[in-house]
Amino acid sequence: MTTAVPHAAGAGARAARRAILVLLVAAVLALVALAGAGGAHAAVGPTPPAPPVDPAAPAAPGLGDSVTVGINGINGTPSSSIVVLLGITLLSVAPSLLLLTTSFTKILVVLSLTRNALGLQGVPPNQVLAGLALFLSLFVMAPVLAGVNDAGVQPYLDGQLTFTQAVDAGWAPLREFMLAHTREEDIALLTRAADAPNPGTPQDVSFQVLAPAFLLSELRAAFIMGFVIFVPFLVIDLVVSAALMSMGMMMLPPVMVSLPFKLLLFVLVDGWGLVVTSLVGSYTGAG
Repeated sequence: MTTAVPHAAGAGARAARRAILVLLVAAVLALVALAGAGGAHAAVGPTPPAPPVDPAAPAAPGLGDSVTVGINGINGTPSSSIVVLLGITLLSVAPSLLLLTTSFTKILVVLSLTRNALGLQGVPPNQVLAGLALFLSLFVMAPVLAGVNDAGVQPYLDGQLTFTQAVDAGWAPLREFMLAHTREEDIALLTRAADAPNPGTPQDVSFQVLAPAFLLSELRAAFIMGFVIFVPFLVIDLVVSAALMSMGMMMLPPVMVSLPFKLLLFVLVDGWGLVVTSLVGSYTGAG
């Protein structure tokens, strides 16, 4: 029993020494690692700023780097967006073109003078007269519009002409129509007012001169037709007024008595048909 105790004590002492040795080695390794990390951290210092780099020269623009907007569609035809834009633009200036370059103004003025000659203030209404004048203008201008479509619009939509070429080609039929119904005196008047040289040929007349000259000629022709329409109705008014004065009926308005006679005369001679025939014939050469 006495010999086993010193043996067990010696084994415990050796185990304790090994544990202490392991702890010492671990502590030494930890100190070495901390020292190395501190040294490495101390060795890393602030990095000096890099010098500025000169800017690179701009590169030449290429097809792949540029932004382009195409106005042509397939096979050189105008794109649908451009066609829609041109259509909206045309609709915005359509009233001015209708008044300055077509027969609408003359027809509307003659119809209005006819209504006034009859002594009617609101019959037919203005909307009816304007609608009748519009459709008569389309009837008169149908050959011109067909020429504009064939010469300028369709070739442009097919890609055969550029926009400028299409405008020049489509302007030719309308120019011929306007020149055929414009007096030389009105063209000379507008040319002198603009202080422009006299045009050598009809094709040299600019749109700025031709449009107002055409409108002046149309108004003159409309007033001449209105005077011719007024004369027979004025005769009826004079006869009725003289008859009422001779009978001493001065308090009775002559218009109330003459109006039925004027309406009867207008219906018997087919007045609206005569007026419309004269208006259309003044453009077709049949009037």
